[in-house]
Order: sequence, then C-alpha cells, then structure tokens
Amino acid sequence: MKFKSLLAKPFASIIANKVKKEMLRAVEDQEAIWQDLMKTGRKTEFGKDHHFDEITSYEAYKQGVPIRDYEQFRPYIDKIKEGKHNILWKGQPIYFAKTSGTTSGVKYIPITKESVDHHFNTSRNAVFMNVVETGDTSAFDGKLIFLSGSPELERVGGIPTGRLSGIANHQIPRYLRTNQLPSYETNCIEDWETKLGKIVDETIQQDMRLISGIPPWMQMYFDELIARSGKPIGELFPNFNLLVHGGVNFEPYKAKLFDSIGRKVTTIETFPASEGFFAYQDSQEQEGLLLNTNAGIFFEFVPAGEIFNENPTRLTLKDVQVGVNYALIVSTNAGLWAYNIGDTVKFLSTNPYRIVVTGRTKHFISAFGEHVIGEEVEQSLMGVADTKGVRITEFTVAPRIQVNGELPYHEWFVEFEQVPDDLSAFALQVDGQLRSRNIYYDDLLTGNILQPLKIRPVRKNGFIEYMKSIGKLGGQNKVPRLSNDRRIADELGKYLEGR
Repeated sequence: MKFKSLLAKPFASIIANKVKKEMLRAVEDQEAIWQDLMKTGRKTEFGKDHHFDEITSYEAYKQGVPIRDYEQFRPYIDKIKEGKHNILWKGQPIYFAKTSGTTSGVKYIPITKESVDHHFNTSRNAVFMNVVETGDTSAFDGKLIFLSGSPELERVGGIPTGRLSGIANHQIPRYLRTNQLPSYETNCIEDWETKLGKIVDETIQQDMRLISGIPPWMQMYFDELIARSGKPIGELFPNFNLLVHGGVNFEPYKAKLFDSIGRKVTTIETFPASEGFFAYQDSQEQEGLLLNTNAGIFFEFVPAGEIFNENPTRLTLKDVQVGVNYALIVSTNAGLWAYNIGDTVKFLSTNPYRIVVTGRTKHFISAFGEHVIGEEVEQSLMGVADTKGVRITEFTVAPRIQVNGELPYHEWFVEFEQVPDDLSAFALQVDGQLRSRNIYYDDLLTGNILQPLKIRPVRKNGFIEYMKSIGKLGGQNKVPRLSNDRRIADELGKYLEGR
C-alpha cells in the first residue's frame, strides 16, 4: 500500500462520519442555510429589490421571491458582467461557469468564494464514502482522469470564465495533481477529436485506476483505446476499478461501457451542475443519490406538473413525498435565488433523503397532451433492450405531427450497436412499455389520436457526426433525450442508416 492510499482510509472515515451526521439533521441544516443566505442576501442589490430585510419566514420568502429561470435572472448577471459589486451575492463571483441553455443561449452562472469548495468536496465525499464502504483505496495508487472541458479561462467583466469542468480542474488539490492525466496542454485543446487522440497518447501506457466523465464521452475514449490497443479496457488497465459518472442517466450507456471494459468495476454516480453540486451516490448498497443538504444550497421542490403555473406549490425538504416528480429549485451561496435549474427529481427515501434524477422540465413531449418525461422513455427503451440483449449507443425522441393523412406518432432516433433483426417488433414492445408507464400516452393510442411509436435507426457514429456538425462535440455537451419540437429530429434525419 502506497502513502496516498494509506492516508485515504483515516481521512475517508472522518468524511463519512460527518456525512452520516448530516443525514440525521438534513431538515435543520436546510433551515440554517436559508437563514445564512438571507443574512448575506440582505446586503445585495437583489435582496434590497426583494425587501429581504422584511422577510422573516420561508412563507414570506415564497411570497416575495418568485421562481426564476436564467432569462429572468439575466439583468442581474449583466450588471455583474459590467463589473458591479454586491448584485446577487457580496462582492463579485470568483468565476463564471459558462454553459449552454436550450432557450437562453450562453448562460453565465456565478461561482463564489463561498460556493466553489463544494463543487470539489462533494465529488471527494462520494469517493471517500465508497472507500469506507468497500475498504478499497487502490484508486489513489495510480493515475486518474476526468474527461473535461478546457481549463483555459477567458475573462468576462474581469471574472475568469469557462466550462464548469474546466474550472473544476483548477480546484483539484495538490496531492492529486501528480496522479491526474492528461497534461494541462492536452486538456486545453478545444477540438474534441484532436484532444481525444492526445488523451489516448498520454494514457494508453499508464496505470489508469479512476476514470471520470459524462458516459458518452467516456465511451468514445474507450472506443479509441480499444481501436489502438486491440484490448478491452479492463485488460489494458488491469488496476482500473473506479468509474465516476454524471451529467446524464447512466443506464442507457452502462451495458456498452461494461462490454468495453470486459469486467465489472465500481461505479459512482454524481449530480453536478454549474449551479451547484446537488447529490451523489454515497453507497453501493442503497439505490439513489444522497441529497447534498449541507453545502450552501437551500432546496425547494415544485410538483413537476405545476412548474409553469403562475403560483406553483413550493415545498421545503420536510414536506416532500417519496415517488412524486418534483422540479428542483435552489437558492445558493453563489447568489441564485429561487432559481429553476430545469431538472426534475424523485425521492426514493426521506430517511435519509435520496433522489433519482428523472429528466428536464423543458425536455418532455406533450405535443398531444401526453407529457412523456425522460425517465419514462429511458426505462421503456432500456427495459426492452436489456431483455433482448440489444446495445444502445444513443437516442432521442421527438413528435411527428400528422403526415400524408396518417396519425401522428413519437419518432425515436436510436443508434444501435447492432439493429435488432425485427425492428418493428422491438418498437412495438418499447411502445407497450411506454404505455404502461404513462397513462396519458396510453389513452391517446387507445383513442386513435396517436399511432404507436416508430424507431429510425441512426447509422454508427451518427450522433457524434451530428454533435460535430453543430460544434458541440466533446466536453460536457449531450443530446437531449426528449424534444417537444423537430429541430434536433430533422437534423438527425441526415444521419439515418442507409443515408
């Protein structure tokens, strides 16, 4: 056992004890965080605009601070970009996390001195909770990689600005720097295909033990390694035993990733975002992600069906229920106030508070009143694929309005590792799964308003070609699972099998 892994066990025990205590006082911690946020917020322009000095209860907060999305926050962000201080939080942010919105274009999310540590510490906690549960510290004895965006930062209004994953590279502690790959120079390459080649150059001969990133980009890394070496990842990296993932649901990628590895490895799921690190997998034995209730984030939960209402129901942690789909609303020590991050979650337990991410508030299909969400399409497709031994590389779904007199339907663009022999039967089974999960969708088919879904096979690497064509290949970019329009679907029509 080497020095770093020797130190990891006692440090992990300290972290785990702290996390377990926080599980027991989650509601109390949330109340204390809200009080602390309000105390600082009173001195800001936002706080003065919303009369924070008169708000003494959460009920008053709900009345005085409406839920906002980025567009409604933009005037405050613009003032920060102009160099002004004390706008959303005291002073100025130390970073802007630059991210792409589906409707807002480029978004600039503030990261402050108070919030920045939680972005790294939460992923650290996830790894150390695994150390305590498994006793395995071997990941610290070799090399690790986080497939990320460029750590090179531009300045916007004098504030260092870049992708969250690039900013996170600057927060990796010194004791892990000697373990980290690839080199800084390689990480700074913007073109993903060039960067991927350099990453493989620098890692293929190394003792890789921990690999982290968004699943589709990890799969591309694995594919290139296998093409170069002719070996499965588990043989190429015999000591590789920990895969940390987040950003998208793991299930659609899990089977192919494990096929590429050639054996099982421990996986840890995380729920990071530019707005905060919200949850992480704290146990291999328990399902779901532990909500990060003591990290400068005050959580609110809105029943997902109400999120676009003028006055939706707003709940704090103590009032949530297991099994209900909620839109996630956050107020944070980065200066976000009742901010709709766009994700939906469902609680699996409230003792402790564990969640699963179910989709996006704007990524759904309700062209005909069905309100199909991401969780339903993923479970329907992967449920059938698993029983049939079919491997899915990537997919997305969009509505197809009435064409040539036929009934409308949901059109699924699916990149298979190998297209099923009877694609029509496969599609019908997926349709049956979706009908069993969504009563509104089932009613529309029963009433002959919709016809069963249709699957369009996308050619090999078609999604990669599409992402490259729109300048979003690599980094933290991902294809939405669901769209309520045809923008993505019509472009993907150029990448179907046989074209």
